[in-house]
Amino acid sequence: MMFGYASRTNLSTGVHDPLSARAMALEQDGKRLVLMSVELCGFYNGTAEPFRESILKRSGLEPAELFMCAIHTHSAPTPIFDLSKGHSNNVEYTRDLQDKLGDLARQALDRMVPLQIGVGSGASPVGANRREAVRDSAGKTNIVLGRNASVLTDREVQVLKLTRPGDSKMAGMLFAYATHSTSLGPRNHLISGDIHGLAAQFVEKYLGIIAPGFAGASGNIDPWYRVLPEFNTTNGWIPEPMLLSTLLGEEVVHVVNRIQKPITNTVIKTAIKTVDLPGKTRGQTEASSTNTPTPLVISVACVGEIAFVGLGGEVFTEIGQAIKKGSPFPYTFVLTHCNGAAGYLPTGISYPEGGYEVQNSPFAPGANERLAEEVSRMLRALRE
Repeated sequence: MMFGYASRTNLSTGVHDPLSARAMALEQDGKRLVLMSVELCGFYNGTAEPFRESILKRSGLEPAELFMCAIHTHSAPTPIFDLSKGHSNNVEYTRDLQDKLGDLARQALDRMVPLQIGVGSGASPVGANRREAVRDSAGKTNIVLGRNASVLTDREVQVLKLTRPGDSKMAGMLFAYATHSTSLGPRNHLISGDIHGLAAQFVEKYLGIIAPGFAGASGNIDPWYRVLPEFNTTNGWIPEPMLLSTLLGEEVVHVVNRIQKPITNTVIKTAIKTVDLPGKTRGQTEASSTNTPTPLVISVACVGEIAFVGLGGEVFTEIGQAIKKGSPFPYTFVLTHCNGAAGYLPTGISYPEGGYEVQNSPFAPGANERLAEEVSRMLRALRE
């Protein structure tokens, strides 16, 4: 069974492109950081903690040293451990994946060699705001999932580059970009990494290195072409998932080739915290006096002047932009679906507008401000 669309109730029928989990391990003076990209929709159905426990146990990492992130492809299997709530195929898949993720972190740590780090950024038009305003027959404006090209999005493509000292040849890299990986819709039954997964495969084939991809703050961002039924190749047509992922992948390559100023022997710091944010009932747009707070996992790390913020939910892109703008570090990567799966976290102004994300969010108005404040405090603490 595949995850991401409630209307899709049949089993997958094949594999268009293989799913992967990739990890980058860094260490300096005994302090470690593992950034892991897993090609799933997210760590739903209570799978985040079992996955993390397996990784921490097998790797010896401290909890704050692990950023376990999903790329949010809607063309991946549903992760689930409870046989009473899911298909036996998925339970078997999830148990196998749990072991593989633990082994992956250990292997990455075992293979570390002296490296230099470089950082850079570019821009890509692949993502678009999906909160489209339409008028119904009564003249009322409603927010639907579509394309709202009039709203500016966070187009930044962030890249981290690894090279060996004294050698310009790349040893590895990672990239982050803010979009859902939902160019494929519920009528697609082929397994695929979609935008982020296909972009990673493109970069790896071109450069010959491992290139994990990460989803930035993209709760309200979809690919320019979204929820398509298939990989269409009719009369030479280029399938939109391939077109968009290649466009993103080529920008990643352009950026990585421009990075010329490596750093080494820098400090690594990490922290993790679960914060209680204002909550509400899913299906409602406002909080009531009976609502309880909703927890969200925040992970932060720095490698010298480069910061990473991991958020355990689907955060609107404006929140990610605000975090980057307010960061005390010159470079800040915002990674979502990280170490948790709390759901949509919209901006305050989105609640009066309504729409899918607001209706399905477990967070109440004011949660985004509280989140930004907590992230700012945690980043400042790393900077001290």
